Amino acid sequence: MRSPFPRHNLAFLVVGGPTVAIDVAGLRLVVDPTFDPPTDYGALRKTRGPAMAAEALADADAVLVSHADHADNLDVSGRAFALAAPRLLTNPGSARQLGAGAEGLVPWQSVVVGDGVTVTAVPAQHGPADGEVDAAGHVNCEVTGFVIQAPGTTIYLTGDNASLELIAQVKARFGSIGHAVLNAGRATVPAKFAGRPLSLSAERASAAAQVLGAPHVVVAHQTGWEHFADGPGATLRAFRDAGILDRLDRTPEGEWSWPTGV
Repeated sequence: MRSPFPRHNLAFLVVGGPTVAIDVAGLRLVVDPTFDPPTDYGALRKTRGPAMAAEALADADAVLVSHADHADNLDVSGRAFALAAPRLLTNPGSARQLGAGAEGLVPWQSVVVGDGVTVTAVPAQHGPADGEVDAAGHVNCEVTGFVIQAPGTTIYLTGDNASLELIAQVKARFGSIGHAVLNAGRATVPAKFAGRPLSLSAERASAAAQVLGAPHVVVAHQTGWEHFADGPGATLRAFRDAGILDRLDRTPEGEWSWPTGV
């Protein structure tokens, strides 16, 4: 299916929740697809639907899934979208859940996805540093971030990561990060870790941007779900207070952005 959106050399589109479409080096990648309408999933409640239907991005070349365990990162429609994509990259545990066709990458494993484009899985921690680990050794669940290396830029996608230490490791490993997509929202669930954050707060998102030194920052995972405590207003204040408001992409959801200097 042809998309109503022409492709761009480098552009970002926040669809809602964690879902971001990225055009880079001739490819279209969709991160953590969530296309359900407002839905009560029991433990989590979606309060707002996506800025566009899944069909609008059905020409995606690859889908990157940080984890398949939670509906706020991969809902029912998003799962169908991911499984229909020509290529699906995720972590090993989520690959087992998603079945045939899903590629599970361990931390620091890289694959080539297009001409001159490499995707590397990077560590992420979905909760506090001292949070109780599950039987597989993960806090909350297994989750991954991604680094996309393409001609002219390196893009870091945090996934649902709450650890600034891991963000610093990514920076040390890859050096210059041109564009960062941060999952923020200060996601909190009372039953988990006494309600402590499962993703970056607004303040920690601004701290992550400073650690990375990224001149262009897209913040996702901060709208559309009841358990997201920090919305765009909190993010705006945190970046302003840190003196880095000029790095923050403030393009409305559903509109493509072309970061300054691209």
